[in-house]
Amino acid sequence: MTTRNLLVTGGAGFIGCNFVHYWMKHHPNDRVVVLDALTYAGKLDNLNPVRDNPNFRFVHGDIRDQARVEDLLRGEKIDTLVHFAAESHVDRSILGPDAFIETNIIGTHNLLKAAKKVWMDDESTRLDNHRFHHVSTDEVYGSLEADDPAFTETTPYAPNSPYSASKAASDHLVRAYHHTYGLKVTTSNCSNNYGPYHFPEKLIPLCITNILQGKPLPIYGDGMNIRDWLYVEDHVRGIELILDKGVVGEVYNIGGNNEWANINIVKLLCKLIDDAFAKDPNLAARFPDAPASQGQKTETLITYVKDRPGHDRRYAIDANKAHTELGYVPQENFESGIMKTISWFLKS
Repeated sequence: MTTRNLLVTGGAGFIGCNFVHYWMKHHPNDRVVVLDALTYAGKLDNLNPVRDNPNFRFVHGDIRDQARVEDLLRGEKIDTLVHFAAESHVDRSILGPDAFIETNIIGTHNLLKAAKKVWMDDESTRLDNHRFHHVSTDEVYGSLEADDPAFTETTPYAPNSPYSASKAASDHLVRAYHHTYGLKVTTSNCSNNYGPYHFPEKLIPLCITNILQGKPLPIYGDGMNIRDWLYVEDHVRGIELILDKGVVGEVYNIGGNNEWANINIVKLLCKLIDDAFAKDPNLAARFPDAPASQGQKTETLITYVKDRPGHDRRYAIDANKAHTELGYVPQENFESGIMKTISWFLKS
C-alpha cells in the first residue's frame, strides 16, 4: 500500500489526537505531522502515546500563518491534509464570536490558499495526487423538530450560532476551492463526539469531571435537547474510509445512530458512575468529593439552569451515504462507548 505524509491540524485536541493515535497504529509506515496552536483545549500531553514514534512530528503553530503551513507542506512533502483545527464550543461563540471567525473561517481559508499554492500553482511542488479533508459538524444544518427526518448531505444549511455559522462558511470555502480551482477536497459532517481525551467543556466530559469533583451538573432548560452521539474512534474510522474510498468533491455525514436527550445522558452517567464506585472501593479514596464516596446518589448534583440563546432542539445524522458508498458502520454502541469513556476519565 502506498504510504502517505499527513498534516493534521488541531491534532492535539480531542478528535484530532484520537485520529493521530488511530492512524499511527493502523498505518505505521505513514508520516504524521501535527500542527496545533495549543489553545486551551489542545494539550501536548494528548499526543504522548505517539511522540516517540520516528514517523511523528509536532509543530506548535497557527493555521492562520499561511507561510508556516506552506513550509510544512513543502518540507514534509505532505500529500494529505486533515483539518480538525477549530473553535468548537457554542457557549464560547455566543460570548466571543471573533475567535470563531478568525480560526474557523480565516484559518481554513489560509490552509486552502497554502494547499492550492503548493499542490497546484508551484510547478516545483505540484502534486496531482493530493487530498484536503475538512472536518465539519452537523450543526451547520440547523435544528430539527421531534418528527423531522435526520440530516442528509443535501439538507440546506441553516446555522443558528456564531460557531455553526463559522463552520458553515468554512464548508462553503472548501467546496468553492474544489469547484473553482480543482483542489481535491472531501468534507465530513459529524454528530456529537464523546470519548477519551475530551476537554471538559462539552456535556459528557463536563458531567464526568464535575461528578468526580462533587460539582453541580448544569442542565440547560428542560434538558430535552436531543443529540446524536458518536464515539470518537468511530468518527476516526469514518474519516479513514473517506480518505481511502471517498469521492473527491463529496460530502459525507458521519453519525452514531444514537439519539439521546441531554437529561437522559446525564442521568445515565450518574447511574454508571454510582455503579462504578459501588464495585471499586478504591475510587472513593481517589475521588472523595464525589457523591458516591459519601454514600449519596450522584443525581443530587443535577441542576437546571437558564437555557442558552438560540439553543438548537435536536440534531440527527443520516449516515446512509457513508454506509452504502464507503461501508461505514459504527463499531461501538452507546453502552460500550460510554463505559470506555468513563473508564478513561476514572484512570486519567
